[in-house]
Amino acid sequence: MSEIKRPVTEVAAGILLDAQGRYLLGQRPEGKPYAGYWEVPGGKIEKGETVFEALKRELQEELGIDIQSSEELTVLEHDYPHAYVRLHVSIIRDWVGTPKGCENQALSWELLNAEKPSVEPLLPAAWPMLERLRSLLS
Repeated sequence: MSEIKRPVTEVAAGILLDAQGRYLLGQRPEGKPYAGYWEVPGGKIEKGETVFEALKRELQEELGIDIQSSEELTVLEHDYPHAYVRLHVSIIRDWVGTPKGCENQALSWELLNAEKPSVEPLLPAAWPMLERLRSLLS
């Protein structure tokens, strides 16, 4: 019996890091899979888009900010019941505007050196992103 191959959804995720060493999490709004869970902002990469272009578009839509640059952190894959995702995770330190929940999602600035975020539950794929970020910056 052959293994069923699921389509891979390419996703750009942006970890916003501010000057105080905090990163931003957003709560998934009602009507989306895993509603109520906290995640790193981002979204699907559209056909023909680069990771940076997708991040720029998604963070403009979700947070109302204009990112100026990003640096690749890692690429990881996660198998959710609703989708198999390949996450292209970037660190963003330079943006214009103040992040706000444009999709009525709650936002939380979290301390990077805290043992775990102050909000929960976290999307399963967010944990390896944060672990990778901590190991890079420690």
